[in-house]
Amino acid sequence: MSFVRRAATVIAAATALTAGLALPALAHVTIQPGSAEQGGFTKVAFRVPNERDDASTTTIEVTFPADHPLAFVSVKPVPGWKVKVTEGKLPTPVKTQYGELKEAVTKVVWSGGKIEPGQFQEFEVSMGQLPTDTDQLVFPTKQTYSSGEVVDWSEAPKTDGTEAEHPAPLLKLTPATGGDGHGAVAPRTAPASAVPTVSPAAPAAPAAAAGSTDGTARLLGGAGLAVGVIGVIIGALGLRRRPSA
Repeated sequence: MSFVRRAATVIAAATALTAGLALPALAHVTIQPGSAEQGGFTKVAFRVPNERDDASTTTIEVTFPADHPLAFVSVKPVPGWKVKVTEGKLPTPVKTQYGELKEAVTKVVWSGGKIEPGQFQEFEVSMGQLPTDTDQLVFPTKQTYSSGEVVDWSEAPKTDGTEAEHPAPLLKLTPATGGDGHGAVAPRTAPASAVPTVSPAAPAAPAAAAGSTDGTARLLGGAGLAVGVIGVIIGALGLRRRPSA
């Protein structure tokens, strides 16, 4: 019975450890898809899961990069949510193929809706022209809950490859292949500074149960690790209980 109790304690501890490692990976605010071609236009969705059991997500605030400003930004309406697009003057004008860019979108805020516990919502944005002198764009995001809690997803990727505790949504940029792989069409003519507009589009899909392929893979990986640890510990306990020859 002593062995059974010790084994149960080990299993419980390993399960708790696995849950602690896997759940944060499922709760990140991310960009879908996570990559786009340099120099082009793309449509992405900021995927926001609710990571609380006792509160709803009520506001999402996304900050756009000032070091690599985007001349054209438009948002897709989300039923039940209000959206506010903020523009600001750039510290230094940026030259583009459409002229000198002096202002750009600095922030987009969605509010007034609710993402209930166990659900997620996607907020779609069309944007461009993507820069050609960097391989990534970082979009710091603040997630506000009905309880008043604010989670700041603003940490840049770590240089050692490990994941930050509160990573900012990241869009990786890949070299252009000569074709538009994301379905977005670059405008032929446009003013030097374009005011973002709300595109007339079909309503976004309602919030659904949270989950993604990446999150599931991480969860299964964590569970496998825990099972391995449990096996080693139980084997060690069994060896200790064997009678000496």
